[in-house]
Amino acid sequence: MGKEVKTNAMRILDKAKIKYEMNMYECDEFIDGIQVADMNNQAYDESYKTLVSVGKSGAYYVFVLPVDKELDFKKCAKIVGEKSIELIPVKDITKVTGYIRGGTTSIGMKKNYPTIIYEGALQKEKIIISAGRKGEQIILSPEDLAKVVNGRFENFISQ
Repeated sequence: MGKEVKTNAMRILDKAKIKYEMNMYECDEFIDGIQVADMNNQAYDESYKTLVSVGKSGAYYVFVLPVDKELDFKKCAKIVGEKSIELIPVKDITKVTGYIRGGTTSIGMKKNYPTIIYEGALQKEKIIISAGRKGEQIILSPEDLAKVVNGRFENFISQ
């Protein structure tokens, strides 16, 4: 059996001595977070996606939220102190984050962008996020995620 190839996110967690679990699943092409959660029998409120936005100023912001929720752009802009924000174009994901669509995680992006995690995560013992590669997930505590990405918890989802 071959040696496990760790993602950048896993190496960062290992270096920070943060405990996490791995989950792997079959995935050849992009599927959204809801499909991944369904495929793995995971609760939507424990399965988190990572969305990258850009503010009117040109600054980038990372939002981590349950797969079945959407951003409230007005709340997001207010939280990060921008007049407005919008999601970055899909074609820019790799250039901005270093990750591919469907494998983006807030851990270990090209730069340390401000990261905001949905406050509902604090009600969970563990949440599931992408490991930085399609078909791989990291399961960890929300507090540990916030610690490693220097993130904060806010309510920014649309109701």
